[in-house]
Amino acid sequence: MRAFTIARSWFLAGRRVDMRDLAGELEISRATLHRWVGGRDQLLGEILWSMTVEVFEARVPGKLGRGAEGIAELIGTFVRTVNDSKPFREFLRNEPERALRILTTKASVVQSRAIAKLSEFLDEEVAAGRLAPPLPVEDLAYLLVRIGESFIYTDVITGAEPDSTKAHAAAKALLT
Repeated sequence: MRAFTIARSWFLAGRRVDMRDLAGELEISRATLHRWVGGRDQLLGEILWSMTVEVFEARVPGKLGRGAEGIAELIGTFVRTVNDSKPFREFLRNEPERALRILTTKASVVQSRAIAKLSEFLDEEVAAGRLAPPLPVEDLAYLLVRIGESFIYTDVITGAEPDSTKAHAAAKALLT
């Protein structure tokens, strides 16, 4: 969809995704834009998910290990990638409450999809005999996503610097 493509390019360029500007760019009314993409939070959620899924889909044989270490590597890589993303950090700095609401609440497409995707990876590792999960897979996926979030939003939550190595260590400790 053209609206998503334009909005995503704006976000990646560090430009604020404004619904009025986007409707103008598309030469449609704001009401039409809202029917197409939902509200601004929904559109931003889809943009952020598109960035998230790219990191998860990079988990192919040979890029990350398998078993507990591979899942811990995935969490650490995800946190590092997000923390290194200038557009994401700008969004978090400029709109922290909105970012946390879009990314970390039950209404979030990002969190629910990340949990589902991570559950798939965990199921794969369990089925292959490479992982003995300490919790039910769905609960473990939720907890691992929350660990990742904790080390992405640390600056907003506690004022400390985000740290992917801590996310990796915490995930590894939970899984082994």
